[in-house]
Amino acid sequence: MTQIAASSAQSSSRKLLLGLCLAGVLTTPQAQAPRPAVQAMYRNPILFADYSDPDVIRDGLNYYLVASTFHFVPGIPILQSSDLVHWTIIGHVVDRLGMDPRYSMIGGNRYGKGVWAPSIRKHNSLFYVYFPTPSEGIFMSTAEKITGPWSEPAVVIAGAGLEDPCPFWDDDGKAYLIHSITGAGPLILHRMSSDGKHVLDEGKIIVQDPKNLPVLEGPKLYKRDGFYYIFAPFGGVGSGAQAVLRSRQIYGPYEHRVVLAQGSTNINGPHQGGYVETPDGEGWFVHFQADGAHGRIVHLEPVRWHDDWPVIGADPDGAATGQPAPSGPIPGNPRVESEQRPQTSDDFNDAKLGPQWEWNHNPDDDHWSLSARPGYLRLIPMQADDLLSARNTLTQSMQDNSFQFTVRMDLAGIKLGVHTGLAMFEKSASGLEIEQDGQKRRLNFFHQLDHTAGPEFSQSVIQLRVRVDGDQARYSYSLDDGKTFNELGADAEIRFSWWKGSRPALFAYTMQAANSGAVDPRSANPVPANRPANPGPANLGFVDIDWVHYEPLGPNPW
Repeated sequence: MTQIAASSAQSSSRKLLLGLCLAGVLTTPQAQAPRPAVQAMYRNPILFADYSDPDVIRDGLNYYLVASTFHFVPGIPILQSSDLVHWTIIGHVVDRLGMDPRYSMIGGNRYGKGVWAPSIRKHNSLFYVYFPTPSEGIFMSTAEKITGPWSEPAVVIAGAGLEDPCPFWDDDGKAYLIHSITGAGPLILHRMSSDGKHVLDEGKIIVQDPKNLPVLEGPKLYKRDGFYYIFAPFGGVGSGAQAVLRSRQIYGPYEHRVVLAQGSTNINGPHQGGYVETPDGEGWFVHFQADGAHGRIVHLEPVRWHDDWPVIGADPDGAATGQPAPSGPIPGNPRVESEQRPQTSDDFNDAKLGPQWEWNHNPDDDHWSLSARPGYLRLIPMQADDLLSARNTLTQSMQDNSFQFTVRMDLAGIKLGVHTGLAMFEKSASGLEIEQDGQKRRLNFFHQLDHTAGPEFSQSVIQLRVRVDGDQARYSYSLDDGKTFNELGADAEIRFSWWKGSRPALFAYTMQAANSGAVDPRSANPVPANRPANPGPANLGFVDIDWVHYEPLGPNPW
């Protein structure tokens, strides 16, 4: 077994990342400034955001990346890039999770369940995405265009305990599906129908080596120059490495090598991802690295081939090839062609939510609107005991190590018992919460069970802000529409939970039961006298969100 050694180069940065010292990709201080495309270098991570379990393909001149979303909906974001470095969100694969009512927080919840590691492929002009839910089975969706519409998820294998599926169509047209078992291992291969909708057998274990490849998971199956290759991480997210297995026969036996490891760097992992080639045949590997509260952030590594084995990143001791890697940048840096980033800020002027937004569990669509007051997002509270049991909490991923996130809210429609505000959403959530209690309206800071009382106020418009620096969140508010901000509460530590990083979130729920009469908050008009008041949304009040502004604060560490 060959261990790829890591560079011992040190950096004055807070943290070293794989692309700099393990992959040998050089960076420049101008990495985020406009620059000539072909001459530009890139730096890791390419996405300082929680796009965990990434898989990637190329179609023509564009690259597409998908990632796991667990209990957040819509599920499986699709990101597009022309250079493998800069990405933007173009949609999602799964609109709702309909496998169990608990995905709608009915009769319980599914925190940490839902969509685990997906894979994406294109076959016969059709895009395929496969994904598991650990409690229900393996599913697939298809689309003629990457932007959709995507088909409703179809059950490929029903049953709990399956993870990390990847389809494969061989040169002879036969289709296969490889996957792992929850708990990581072994790897199982099935014959599959040519349309990819169901498996044809019970599957065969093709790799099981707990001594040399413990906790083996996340398999991606490829074929190159007559060899079948399985790219799969082992050893666990925080301390494992990346292996590649190869065989002349799809069912094996497979030999393996370790092709990417932490070595002497400060970078944990690396963990699972996908291999892709440019139109010129250059190889690249996209993978994630666990980064605490920020979740699993995304790195890009160059790949060269030696004796039909991939060599990923740097190999300064020549462990894989017998010769030390050349000094300087590894040949074949991607052509950095744009400065695009995943979307963040939103003025809510469109007819649908921006693709950066994901709800906590399935939303109740009767309790939110973009049309009731054009230019605003209206949240209509539903009854809940606390934030973690509330429906229709709207979230997005952090995109930077340091940033500030500000929301402008209009509270004119707020009712007795409503709790609304801004949070960093996680198991130990913190945030600023406006509570309406009779005629009193108070702003509070909360962090888990701790609360700090803020000011009482009477005006309708308020701005709330969170500033995140690393794993610390600090909250402030403005009662003069943004002219001045006042801090409230202590610094709050943000954390990784439910397999996801912490997220800025907007919420509104009520401690009151629904009453009859009054105004239907889904429209600007009173409920007609000849129509019974809706016992759900009506009379629960509403909160209007004017905008959210996201601002990165300084370059990300590398």
